[in-house]
Amino acid sequence: MLVKRAEQAMVRTKSAVLKSAGLSPSQYVALYELDQQSGITAATLARACLVTPQAMMILLKTMEQQGLITRSSHPRHPNVLELHMTEVGREALQAARERVDPIERRVFGVFSPKDMAAFREFLSRFIEAFEQK
Repeated sequence: MLVKRAEQAMVRTKSAVLKSAGLSPSQYVALYELDQQSGITAATLARACLVTPQAMMILLKTMEQQGLITRSSHPRHPNVLELHMTEVGREALQAARERVDPIERRVFGVFSPKDMAAFREFLSRFIEAFEQK
């Protein structure tokens, strides 16, 4: 229950500041990933964002209508669509980062570097325990 409460607190806080930047948390994560990997496909973006391809297609349609992204044919594979962030998307991502980064600094700032290393280790072991078959 503690992990769920921590996640809910994070989502609630980030959602509020992202709303003021005109983005949903899902849009923020998608733009963040596109900033890291411009030109990826919707399927790759869905995996990176931990959502289904169907959910990603709905999200991308909205983001394209808002002018945050564009889709274009791959130069060598015309049936493959690449995703690119527009200037509007870059501005929205920057505005969102200006709101989210201080929150993350505040939250992670309460931990020493040693605490953060232990925290990462504990979370990794937590994930591994769930993924064991």
